[in-house]
Amino acid sequence: MELTLIQKIAIYALPVIFAITLHEAAHGYAAKHFGDTTAYMLGRISLNPLRHIDPVGTVLIPLVTLMLGGILFGWAKPVPVNFGHLRNPKQDMLWVAAAGPAANLVMAIFWAGMIKLGLSLPEGSSLAIPLILMGKAGIGINAVLMVLNLLPLPPLDGGRIAVSLLPPSLAYRFASIEPYGMIILVVLLFSGMLGPILTPLINLTTVAVASIFGF
Repeated sequence: MELTLIQKIAIYALPVIFAITLHEAAHGYAAKHFGDTTAYMLGRISLNPLRHIDPVGTVLIPLVTLMLGGILFGWAKPVPVNFGHLRNPKQDMLWVAAAGPAANLVMAIFWAGMIKLGLSLPEGSSLAIPLILMGKAGIGINAVLMVLNLLPLPPLDGGRIAVSLLPPSLAYRFASIEPYGMIILVVLLFSGMLGPILTPLINLTTVAVASIFGF
């Protein structure tokens, strides 16, 4: 079924907001667990989306990409993490970085459950189609954010995971890429190289999550 822009916004609003903001909140929870209270002191360890929303990254960019089509993505205000305050900075960095994509995986599974619920409702139920469409949107946006953030490119989560796993000398050199990481990402995006890298992994994630509930 063809949706109007208003219908698309209504369907995608909650999945997008929670996918982006809970990703950041998860980093804060993990950082506090491993000894860094920076995010906690700033009130950023919260499930309240209003504490994490970035007007451009959480609202404008997803809205524009929704209108134009293609890969829907966005970002929230980054949760501040002082890796030097972690009990074991190099090792704990891995878990703090992985917490965001892990949160997206959990949310993708949750939205798959919403599809299953929608499919189980009686025929003619007014909630069935909205639940199914919102579930599909939730799986999609969370799969995109998980896969994108796991790219081994600092300052993305995958880059920080790589820094944590590499030997110290290589980790230092690899981390030095961070100031240029977002420039590299934008170049990959506009050159058309990012899509072929991400799309198979996003599709694999989507299929794997859907298979949990047998559809």
